Amino acid sequence: MPRPHEPRELICTRRLEAQAARQGWRLVAGCDEAGRGALLGPLYAAAVILDPVRPIPGLDDSKKLSPQERASLAAEIHKYAIAFQVVALEAAEVDALNVYEASRQAMIRALCALRPAPDYVLTDAMPLHRPSDAQEFSIPYRPVIHGDALSISIAAASILAKVARDARLQELHLVYPEYQLKKNKGYGTREHLEALARHGPCPEHRQTFEPVKDYLLPLFPFSGRA
Repeated sequence: MPRPHEPRELICTRRLEAQAARQGWRLVAGCDEAGRGALLGPLYAAAVILDPVRPIPGLDDSKKLSPQERASLAAEIHKYAIAFQVVALEAAEVDALNVYEASRQAMIRALCALRPAPDYVLTDAMPLHRPSDAQEFSIPYRPVIHGDALSISIAAASILAKVARDARLQELHLVYPEYQLKKNKGYGTREHLEALARHGPCPEHRQTFEPVKDYLLPLFPFSGRA
């Protein structure tokens, strides 16, 4: 049995966008999120409709790119895309919804804010509606596993979400320097976990995430930020 492809082996192209165009879809959007696994800070999502006659070389999964490459490509997307939107859900809303639902809602909000509206959507493996939804997401869409490494539209969305979130975490680093957010962007690195143990959670931490919620228990000896 062939082994599943690793993201680093995948090539980002406009093949999926071309397939959608051949089926008659004119405005194809890609959407993705950033910050889903972080312990601190907002979750960001972006949606992008690229212009097929104004290609942007170098688009790829944001995780494969350097910060300088992401910033340069974000500027190109802002300049040449037909439409783009970036939205953020604060930590409290991520806690209230759960992180999976927060990711889904953030993508939907970004897509619904696009002007012009897309007529077809490619998502990074995220179903955009649930059977229990009162009103099903009405735009046709396709969830794509490793979509940010395969589709230039999803990759563009991943870049915008990542750049916007990283900029926000740079701002939060100035407020909460003890957590080294400039370095770890809110993820659970060793330095972040050590600072969490020393100082306890701050208001920007996601209170339903382990180990943050353990430090909020009454038995934990910490009683306030240092």
